Amino acid sequence: MTPQQPEAAFSGHRIASIRISHHRLALDPPFHASWDTRPRVHFDATIVRVATDTGLEGCASGDRMVGFAGHEHLFLGEDALALERHYRVLSHIDFHYGRCWPLDLALWDLAGKITGQPCWRLLGGLSNRVRAYASSGTLRDPGQLAEQAERYLEEGFEALKIRFQRGQWREDIRALEAVRQRVGERLVLLVDCNQGWRMPWDTQAPWTLKDALAVARELERLGAYWMEEPLHRGDRDGMKALREATDVRIAAGEMTRQIHELRDLIVSGCIDIVQPDAALVGGITGLRRVLMMAQEHNILFTPHTWTNGMGLTANVHLAAGLGDSPFIEFPYDPPEWSLERRDFIMAEPLRADRGWLSLPDTPGLGYRLDERALEATRL
Repeated sequence: MTPQQPEAAFSGHRIASIRISHHRLALDPPFHASWDTRPRVHFDATIVRVATDTGLEGCASGDRMVGFAGHEHLFLGEDALALERHYRVLSHIDFHYGRCWPLDLALWDLAGKITGQPCWRLLGGLSNRVRAYASSGTLRDPGQLAEQAERYLEEGFEALKIRFQRGQWREDIRALEAVRQRVGERLVLLVDCNQGWRMPWDTQAPWTLKDALAVARELERLGAYWMEEPLHRGDRDGMKALREATDVRIAAGEMTRQIHELRDLIVSGCIDIVQPDAALVGGITGLRRVLMMAQEHNILFTPHTWTNGMGLTANVHLAAGLGDSPFIEFPYDPPEWSLERRDFIMAEPLRADRGWLSLPDTPGLGYRLDERALEATRL
């Protein structure tokens, strides 16, 4: 007996088109990212637009949608509000071809416009704002980093993430010491060890458990709030042992590819903080599961957000509307990584107001595209 279609399948808003465009902003001077041994001379962004037969359109940005071409027919003509159905199709595409999660974000933007509600309210309405931590991206010397920390304080940020990867971890500790000496306890300090993954051309081996434990002892002394990506992403036994051996919180999961891998990190007791990015894994639909799973295991959920302001906004809706995140990552390290560079595709950059990210009541995700900038940077 064939089951009946749910009533939602006849909502009257069917997917009529999916458009994908790629854009590139030249970076002069280049951006020297701490996790990349090659200077970045351009910054790419992908835009996904989903339109209905009723004339509404949702849009999003994030991963490059590699592997999506040829699968458009799986969505065209379908109910735009069948988010769980679309998530399942995207999860199968992810397994066979590539990550296409920006489509899920665009569908959430569209769902908000169909229902006349902001996504943070559709997700649970817990809050419309979340505190941001300033996420640095470059490797400044200790004195410069301490001065930058002072500037973050002046702008109202209460937490700062500092990057490691200066070659020797003792050099990284000296930079952290300089910041702590300058700002005292006025800033919560987070540390990204950048050991979980590498760029394709970077063949340096990650730390061993003994390496990570030596660093953890120093971070305990300096009062670091968390230690991010201290070991290879697949070393769950090592992360669990490290978590048990140190008082510093262990954070991971920013580039984890599958929902079940995030589940294993959580239920195996490997981490204190889980950091998946909705623009890179699972979309909003998939990460709702992870967020609630983390809450049930008393683990903090605070997404990684280094795509652009549109990807960041989607993560803010999730973290504010459903989560209890103490703060969320706000990529911001001027002048090398300015809001204008990060959000070149947006009509207005996403800004932090005295360290807070506040979401409007605008239906959907609430941002607007800069069509002129998109046309000028189209690939």
